[in-house]
Amino acid sequence: MTETLQNRTVLVTGAARGIGAACAHAFADAGARVACADLTDPAETVAMIRAAGGQASAFQCDVSDEASILTLFATIDDQLPPLDVLVHCAGIIHEAPLLETSAEEFDSVVAVNLRGSFLVGREAIRALQDRPGRIILTASDLSYYGRETFSPYVASKHGVLGLVRSWAREFAPSILVNALCPGPIDTDMLAAENMTPEWRQKELAIPLARFGQPQEIAQMALFLAGPNAAYITGQGIGVNGGSVMP
Repeated sequence: MTETLQNRTVLVTGAARGIGAACAHAFADAGARVACADLTDPAETVAMIRAAGGQASAFQCDVSDEASILTLFATIDDQLPPLDVLVHCAGIIHEAPLLETSAEEFDSVVAVNLRGSFLVGREAIRALQDRPGRIILTASDLSYYGRETFSPYVASKHGVLGLVRSWAREFAPSILVNALCPGPIDTDMLAAENMTPEWRQKELAIPLARFGQPQEIAQMALFLAGPNAAYITGQGIGVNGGSVMP
């Protein structure tokens, strides 16, 4: 157990499934008090954490909606001790050729992935009130290179790195801000029914030739929240099986 995370308050968005759920479990196992937030009720994640002896609470929110995020943070502030760490995992993906992508589809991806990161990150930093803390957003290996038929997603995740670099400078040294940059991870987002064969083939054409597991991303989130990451800020940390080597 990571003693430095004992009874720390950690907000994990996207906690109902995938990487977010894995992060919620990992932080609870490390002794943290986890606020699990998602558009879908994360009650199952919370129940599993509590069954294992951990501390967790469920909250529903729409990360793209400012009123929803303000309500989320007000509720957390009423119910839990002050926030120490944000792990923002909520996100969506969209695959389509550019000429078949509508402005509404572009706006939807950017609203969740980039606007959502801005809103949740801003309120987490406000909640820290200049206390030492950690902000961990989720970008992507695609933040570093373009991929055909994914332009809204790539643009939104590239923007997340822009937020990280700006906030890391603005709020240093008390608040450290970094991004997780996962490669292809075995989640519902990359389930076979959601992927074209061409997409799946490209995802597996990496040095480690496999999908990563959500728990492998969660372990990096734990590291970034802990004392051994005290000299790391403004970075996009690749956990990607070698898909990108910046």
